[in-house]
Amino acid sequence: LAFALSEQTAAVLTLLKKYEDRGMDLADACIVRMTELMRDCQVVTLDRRDFGVYRRNGRELIPLIAPPMES
Repeated sequence: LAFALSEQTAAVLTLLKKYEDRGMDLADACIVRMTELMRDCQVVTLDRRDFGVYRRNGRELIPLIAPPMES
């Protein structure tokens, strides 16, 4: 998957600002942005807590492959 941060800076910065209260890092912002660019995708993650909150294109759930959350 090709991803040029130099071409996606504005969108990534918008995500970082939107989720600054969650402490979103650059890597997570780039992954969320990639899901916006590549619609037919799934994110494989152990971080269900954050990726369960992040949204692509404003309000759309990000398809995840992740272990269930522990109670």
